[in-house]
Amino acid sequence: MIHPSEPLLLQHRPVSYFWSGETIRGRSVSSVVLSGMLDVPVLPVRLVADWDRDISLRLGLAPGDVETLPLPRARARWPDYRQWVQAVSDWTAMPGLPDLLATCDVALMACRGARYHHDGAQYGGAAFCNLFLSDDKGLDLHFPSSGHRIPLTRGTAVIFDTGQPHAVIARDSSGFDAADFPPGRDCTQVFLTWELPIEQADVAHALGIDFDIGTASSLLMDEEQVWLNGARAEVCPASGRWRRAD
Repeated sequence: MIHPSEPLLLQHRPVSYFWSGETIRGRSVSSVVLSGMLDVPVLPVRLVADWDRDISLRLGLAPGDVETLPLPRARARWPDYRQWVQAVSDWTAMPGLPDLLATCDVALMACRGARYHHDGAQYGGAAFCNLFLSDDKGLDLHFPSSGHRIPLTRGTAVIFDTGQPHAVIARDSSGFDAADFPPGRDCTQVFLTWELPIEQADVAHALGIDFDIGTASSLLMDEEQVWLNGARAEVCPASGRWRRAD
């Protein structure tokens, strides 16, 4: 079941400038977060062990790091992969996004927590659909601007705007602190992520996106970025607060 929450009202709305074909287009940054708990099977022990080895020996994740895992190799050890994807596809149909995942890029990711950040400088033309694969390790997905805080466990699914600040933090923490992820503690999360095209009408409607904002400014830009209060903005990695970019 999807649980859209009422976002906290922001005094000033950030604007995402993103590539639309060969031009930069401005749009609102949505504070809508769609979340749900999906009924998915237990992962194969062999697959989880393979991820653990890869994370330990190849990725060497430091607190806050987010890196990719090889999806083709995982699928070879994951007989129920299609069942997991079908569960997400069925769930996304509820807010009116049927059969969209099959046409979207998908990646397998691992994180050891995640510092507050936005992805609007790389993926401004997309929303993320994430399905978390790991068991509950005492971590939450936190959206400080909107107030959403979602406990992460196997089967947690979320859809959100890439321009919205977010982080993966300890459940008893009010922000990102590397000390919450000490050596020897199992606090990695593995997840699948799909890039949903933000200009697709159903995606824009589900997230309440307004387009062609700040058109005069967009004509002067040659790269994707997020602006707030008339200036390029970034996110404090510890608190998630917006601030003027250097």
